[in-house]
Amino acid sequence: MAQQLEFFDIPSPCRGICQADNRGFCRGCLRSREERFGWMTMTDPEKRQVLRLCHQRLLRLQRAGKKPDDPLPEQPSLF
Repeated sequence: MAQQLEFFDIPSPCRGICQADNRGFCRGCLRSREERFGWMTMTDPEKRQVLRLCHQRLLRLQRAGKKPDDPLPEQPSLF
């Protein structure tokens, strides 16, 4: 399988709300402790996998009727 070229770093999903919930996931970005602490040493495919897992966790919270602590931030403009 061909490797996709990455021109930009994958930014951290950190939102500055660094508090763990009762399951151990960050209330701001929904990453586990290991995912947060290992972010800087992860490869791009590993980071994409973590982002997929965070999205799944968000969907699970929404299906359960729970809301994340803060509204999701808007995507910043690149220009």
